[in-house]
Amino acid sequence: MGAAEQRFEAAGRFAGGAQYIGGRLRPGTSGRTHAVVDPATGEEVLRYELAGPQDVDAAVAAAEAAFPAWGGATPGERSDALHRFSDALAGRAEELARAESAQCGKPIRLTTEFDVPGTVDNTAFFAGAARHLEGRSAGEYSSDHTSYVRREPIGVVGSVAPWNYPLQMAAWKALPAVAAGNTVVLKPAELTPLTSLMFAEAATEAGIPDGVVNVVSGVGADAGERLVGHPAVAMTSFTGSTAVGRRVAEIATRTVKRLHLELGGKAPFVVFDDANLEAAVHGAVAGALINSGQDCTAATRAYVQRPLYEAFVSGVADLMASVRLGDPFDPATDLGPLVSHAQRDRVAGFVERARTYASVVTGGAAPAGELAKGAYYLPTLITGASQGSEIVQDEVFGPVLVVLPFDSDDEGIALANDTPYGLAASAWSRDVYRTGRAARELKAGCVWVNDHIPIVSEMPHGGYRASGYGKDMSAYSFDEYTQIKHVMSDNTAIARKSWHRTVFSLD
Repeated sequence: MGAAEQRFEAAGRFAGGAQYIGGRLRPGTSGRTHAVVDPATGEEVLRYELAGPQDVDAAVAAAEAAFPAWGGATPGERSDALHRFSDALAGRAEELARAESAQCGKPIRLTTEFDVPGTVDNTAFFAGAARHLEGRSAGEYSSDHTSYVRREPIGVVGSVAPWNYPLQMAAWKALPAVAAGNTVVLKPAELTPLTSLMFAEAATEAGIPDGVVNVVSGVGADAGERLVGHPAVAMTSFTGSTAVGRRVAEIATRTVKRLHLELGGKAPFVVFDDANLEAAVHGAVAGALINSGQDCTAATRAYVQRPLYEAFVSGVADLMASVRLGDPFDPATDLGPLVSHAQRDRVAGFVERARTYASVVTGGAAPAGELAKGAYYLPTLITGASQGSEIVQDEVFGPVLVVLPFDSDDEGIALANDTPYGLAASAWSRDVYRTGRAARELKAGCVWVNDHIPIVSEMPHGGYRASGYGKDMSAYSFDEYTQIKHVMSDNTAIARKSWHRTVFSLD
């Protein structure tokens, strides 16, 4: 199948609308429309009616209605449904990959080898994990009582997901919540709602009851703020920028909701002088360019010990120059466009400002020719920036890597920790004591050793400091989506307890 034949046709596919409420597609009621645009061509993929506050209310009502039965289902029943859900997603794999590439500009290799299989695997993981929601064993912690702990679902979870990984973020948000017995209203980014809707459809196909997974496609100021502030929503889970995360926290606090935030990142990539240089160069380019750099864990700041610095810069520049930009539906394409022309222009602004105080070694421009009509930006390497400069401190979210030298190990780790963020980091060395120290001292929720980017469903993902709090994936995510109840039962059948004398006389 050629690239043209692979393109995703969304208009007929979503003729029923781009909201998924109570088990069916429906149009929005805001009175305004929005276009999903293919960032590789600038062409409209789908124009849909945006969700307004009424749609959010309807979705929350559907989730409320579904909660008692779903929350009361046995772990085995929820597990069986999630196993069917995983199978339903696997059956839609090709369509999901094409839709993700169409709305995001991701190369088809990335969507077919990472986004879709990662989502299927995550669903299968939570199908198994649903049966292991255990509290602490019962015991007599007081001589007269037996205590035990229950993990219970919270209720309706309002989730807000970003545009960089629409399918995977829909899964990361919905799966632990649903596996724990909650119901979900998900608001995807208005730029990229297609695969979130297909994810919800697959849940219905798998027999998950109507109202357990709902999707409202709208803008943050309308649908997002209504969802976060809704009095019937018991918890908010948000992934996005730190700036917007602060606004989400402000709104959620008004109704004292449980809050889970996975925010921005500025991941350091620390290369010690005994590292495998070839591995570090390849790891840096792959880690910086994945998803066109639109990844909050992407390698953005490489700190290289001075003996390897020049060779590392040269190697990265050469490898970046070999990366093939092209049509996302061409299997030969390595790097697709950014998600929008606005995002490309934002990235270009960072680079242009950096030219005034640093050097652009390679890239630093949009490509010419046929690709110029898309939101493409060349892989870019920057050197000579100071630690306090914008390009080092702020999240660019594009295919841009800045490299700085360091001398001592102490300095390298200190520089790596010197931003407000703390989502991910990596350390590169052949010395286990060096990497062990880095793993202990780097302030990040994930530290890779001699690699950068891989994730697995069994391990948690989440940050420190301005990168938020709480975990996605893994059994640890159940801590976000369950509430703990202590049950304490009297074992004595004695009416007059000895402790009552602290309140009234027992004579």
